[in-house]
Amino acid sequence: MTVTDISPANTARNISFALRGIMLIAVLALALAPMWASRADLRLFMEALSFLALAQMWNLLAGYTGLISVGQQAWVGLGGYFFFALAMFAGMPVLLAIPLAAIAAALVALPTAWVAFRLQGAYFAIGTWVIAEVFRLIAAQNGALGGGSGISLPVEIAKSLAESRNGREMVMYYLAFGIGIASVVLVWLLLRSKWGLALTAIRDSEPAAEAMGVVTRRVKFLIYILTAGVTALTGAFIFLQKLRITPDAAFSVNEWTAFVIFIVVIGGLGSIEGPIIGVLVFFALREIAADWGSWYLILMGAIAIAVMLINKRGIWGAVQARCDVAAFPVRKILPERPRD
Repeated sequence: MTVTDISPANTARNISFALRGIMLIAVLALALAPMWASRADLRLFMEALSFLALAQMWNLLAGYTGLISVGQQAWVGLGGYFFFALAMFAGMPVLLAIPLAAIAAALVALPTAWVAFRLQGAYFAIGTWVIAEVFRLIAAQNGALGGGSGISLPVEIAKSLAESRNGREMVMYYLAFGIGIASVVLVWLLLRSKWGLALTAIRDSEPAAEAMGVVTRRVKFLIYILTAGVTALTGAFIFLQKLRITPDAAFSVNEWTAFVIFIVVIGGLGSIEGPIIGVLVFFALREIAADWGSWYLILMGAIAIAVMLINKRGIWGAVQARCDVAAFPVRKILPERPRD
């Protein structure tokens, strides 16, 4: 073995290939989960995949454009309510109502973004939370959708997915699988495109990105709309799975924003791998400490603070800084120019 074979660059490359192999095996295992997992395991996987999609979208918004939102529950709730309205009152098939609910939420995000983008920094974060609260109050006043007490999805609509219970659960699982995997692929493809160069430039230095000709406001606006739509798509699926929606559950800042922020901060802000690691850590902690009552939330908060004090880039950020590995390569390296 030569010195070149064991150089840090070759070691990092080998580790990256190994990580990609592990990711591929994990995706294949999840794709075949209905054949080997129990019903309880499938429900856990569906929840984890939903949180993965939510975390990828929040990370895309905050980790690359610097838009720290604490109002992402607005789009989860709107996605759920639009789905219920389309499925119950418009009579649309479930598999059509879910993407249409996402499109409707993205359209609502257009004027919402115009309002939110007039705010900066902490005011933007507070503004997104206020917008979510406005949506919650509107939903609570809507008698057709149950008002403050909420509404349940009719059994006939749920049964339209498949005749048997096992068939319905398989359809639901593959919907979650598709949403979770698609969210990762979407972010990866976006970061590999020219938009990704703009996002990476904004993440590294917004003034420098503007100096290089990046129209940062336009990029942020489009990312805001994209994340709103995909978050609403995930919200529509979540409440299809729950079969019931209420304003407090749909627009819960704790469930759909605080936990998602924890996942991204722990895993690593501004990376595709970070939310994946964060989801694994979050669900592992939940399985271990969910019966501890309020101590469970205290533990999560303590872990988040510890990670930020030790390395604010999160678990994946610390690993990448030490080993320079990438499970999802997005960097573009220019070839060296030949010397004269």
